[in-house]
Amino acid sequence: MSRKSRIFEYVCQHSDAAGLTTAMVANAMAIARPNVSKELNTLVREGRLRKLDGRPVHYVQTTLAANDSVVTPAANQATRSQVAPVTSGAPDIFSNMIGAHESLENQVEQAKAAILYPPRGLNTLIIGPTGSGKTYFANAMYRFAETQKVLTNPQGLITFNCADYAHNPELLMSHLFGYVKGAFTGANEDKDGLIQEADGGMLFLDEVHRLPPEGQEMIFYFMDHGTYSRLGETAKNHHANVRLVCATTEDPESTLLQTFVRRIPITIQLPAFNNRSAKERLELLKALLSIEANRINKQVRLTEDVVQALLGSVTFGNVGQLKSNIQLVCAQGFVNSIENDSEINITMDDLPQNIRSGLMTVASNRHELGAISELLDPVLIVKPNDGPAPIRNKNDNYELPYNLYEIIGDKAALLRREGLDKAHINRFITTDINLHLKSFYKQTQMEVSPENKLAEIVDQDVIDFTKTAQETIQEMLGYNFKDNFIYAVSLHVSSFIKRIQAGKPMRQMSSDMLAMVKEYPAEIKAAEVLKHGLEDRYHLPIPKSEVYYLAILLISLKSMQLNGKVGVLVAAHGMSTASSMTQVVGQLLDDFDVRAFDMPLDMDPTVAYAHVKKQVQTLDAGNGVLLLVDMGSLTTFGERIEQETGIAIRTIDMVTTPVVLEAVRKASLIDSDLDSIYQELVGFKGYSRISRNLPVTDQKKAVKPAVANHDDTAQRAIVAICSTGVGTAERIKSILDSLLAQNFIEGITVFPISVVNMTARLNQIAQTYQIIAATGITQPKLDVPFISLEELLQGGGEKFIDQLATGLDAPQTSDVEAQELTPELCERYLGDYFTFLNPRKLTTILWQYSQTIEQHMNAPMTNAFRIDLIMHLAGALERTAIKDEITAPAEELPGVKDSAWFPVVHQANQQIQNQLQLTFSAAENYYIVQLLETHQAQVVAQ
Repeated sequence: MSRKSRIFEYVCQHSDAAGLTTAMVANAMAIARPNVSKELNTLVREGRLRKLDGRPVHYVQTTLAANDSVVTPAANQATRSQVAPVTSGAPDIFSNMIGAHESLENQVEQAKAAILYPPRGLNTLIIGPTGSGKTYFANAMYRFAETQKVLTNPQGLITFNCADYAHNPELLMSHLFGYVKGAFTGANEDKDGLIQEADGGMLFLDEVHRLPPEGQEMIFYFMDHGTYSRLGETAKNHHANVRLVCATTEDPESTLLQTFVRRIPITIQLPAFNNRSAKERLELLKALLSIEANRINKQVRLTEDVVQALLGSVTFGNVGQLKSNIQLVCAQGFVNSIENDSEINITMDDLPQNIRSGLMTVASNRHELGAISELLDPVLIVKPNDGPAPIRNKNDNYELPYNLYEIIGDKAALLRREGLDKAHINRFITTDINLHLKSFYKQTQMEVSPENKLAEIVDQDVIDFTKTAQETIQEMLGYNFKDNFIYAVSLHVSSFIKRIQAGKPMRQMSSDMLAMVKEYPAEIKAAEVLKHGLEDRYHLPIPKSEVYYLAILLISLKSMQLNGKVGVLVAAHGMSTASSMTQVVGQLLDDFDVRAFDMPLDMDPTVAYAHVKKQVQTLDAGNGVLLLVDMGSLTTFGERIEQETGIAIRTIDMVTTPVVLEAVRKASLIDSDLDSIYQELVGFKGYSRISRNLPVTDQKKAVKPAVANHDDTAQRAIVAICSTGVGTAERIKSILDSLLAQNFIEGITVFPISVVNMTARLNQIAQTYQIIAATGITQPKLDVPFISLEELLQGGGEKFIDQLATGLDAPQTSDVEAQELTPELCERYLGDYFTFLNPRKLTTILWQYSQTIEQHMNAPMTNAFRIDLIMHLAGALERTAIKDEITAPAEELPGVKDSAWFPVVHQANQQIQNQLQLTFSAAENYYIVQLLETHQAQVVAQ
């Protein structure tokens, strides 16, 4: 249950006619007063609560909120009898809406109240994330108003997208309110606006948060008075009766004028797709599948895992994203079942990777998986007309304006006549499907920025590193790069790491190139900075040769001289296949040159050959041309053109967008060589997805002894100790593994172990390994060097490893001067060593947790133990959030409640539950108690 819902429930249960104040609710529920105030005011705006006169303000449940329906401040003195009754016998449009009696029950009641409230209804604001159905809901409201005959002049729902004119108030005013002759150049006659067109009906203002303040003022004046003036007039002598429905994805408190918000008495909050019940999500999926079945006029058969993958694939676009994903997989299924007249079959093999990974998303949540599995059969069959009759929505951003299946069928027939086999037909049409859908959705809210497109190919962390490095490099070199720095360097770094992961040798640089690069000392120095940055961030030993290639890249980005470089030409069948690929490259690498040739299916190959030949001749700058093609006759053009023109050509078939990106990136370098680029592209496997602590096993072999003064035949080990043996200990292991690799020290294994049964585990390890050092939250009784977790995190690990390498045998604690532990320092640690956590949000919460624990300790908490505790708690939160459960000894779990620390932990956990809505498992509580008991025992022993 959300915080707002819990507050509303508390007020309903505990308030009488006098009501409750903010302080009363905050104290009773142990929630920060500002958060309570925010939620109470939100509930007032929604009409679920109302304020009583006087100071301090008291809140009571509104009389019209008996069923959680919203009655707004403008109408909060009303009773249900003041709302016009639903016309008997008229169809209830909302009855077929999925969720109308569950997650949307309150929203439907609000909508009906807004439509029926006398005498002219109430203006409404619909809030919800992208793709949650705001436009669909507004259309349903209009249809309901039609059936209830409350509109005096229904013209259909008039829609206006405020984003189209966000920065032009005058144009906005002319569209909304109209203009008079002579108001501006080209205004040759009087013209009414959308307000007049919607007179007696309903106007839907989509993306209302994009209205500039001037536009909002014009609208709320009209809402207040019902009068307006057209552009070019001074007197407001026009009158209209319009019901306004607005929609936004943003928080109205921060994006709209308060004077505007106050004039909209009803706010309807639509839930995100993943906040709806499993039953509703499955019903939505079936309804959307039914639409596709109607278009194809075939039944659709899906396996259970496909259904789960589709439901799990919804990450940001809600119902809209689900709709587009269903269109994509149905189109692919249609291709594979094109010869089946009665149905199309969709299996996991038909799903692209981004949708297929949705299965793992569902599987990672056992509760979610169970709820969905209970509702599913092994096979789901959806027939045409299975779903509810759709509500007309001419402004649906996710609705294709054409029948994609007719296009697929026509192209498949044409390709068969051309003699292509089924595999090639499927491959070509699959590419075409993706291009059609991507082209269409570029116009929708799901369009992504060029940087987001880069993030689909390159790990986001590489992009973040490059953006940070750009500022430093620009300062060193004294000039500003364009955006292509981010794209080019990110791709280069990602490709380099992929090469390391694949165990491929580094390229050798020719002596001529080496001599040329050394003429650019500033770029070499900047490349050295990049090298050190990469080593620090990814714990990779970067060879010297890579410095020179980075320098070449910087030189190339600076000069952008194309003469003498390899040309790149992409040629593919279809109306836009090749140009779409090069368009992506153009957006990512905007100054890099690449040409495209689209070969329509009905084009004679001889005509296509002439076009390709001409393009090759134009592109050649002396180093030849790389020809990237998809299939068919295009694969034969290169050899023939080379014979006729003498231009060196290398052809790569089965082209993909990443291949084009890599080809253009390599060709842009000033040392580009046609044969070397061709050889590297032949083995190109895409860009890497990396972790921050990438283990290195295939790099430069050890140049130092593993540890001096020890038997070289023994296996050596370092133990990393935390309360559980996982989480924090695993991160310590990762840090040490990276440090060992950077110092080229081999033959040392790092063991993460738990303080629980630590002695027994150490004895077990010692039977096979020689334990040479220890680190973590407690120092074991071993005669070996030890470094605390606090010192390790503050940079002492480097010196600690040096001590091992130089053969220090006596117990040795690192003498790194520890920084004073502050919340800011903890935030840095959390950001460095945890993947899924928001350190800015969590630091304060975990610091408060440690203070709660400290109140029950006999002595002040040391810095070392505080960071140990906070790091452990962060690991527990991360495991809880991603459903990565740990186990504890079953025989010891019941006894943990007998510990004196258990009620303290329970109290501290309540803070986590109230603030984050996360509950630790019994196993997590067990290890927290163990951590506290172990620390207490150490303090007593000292």
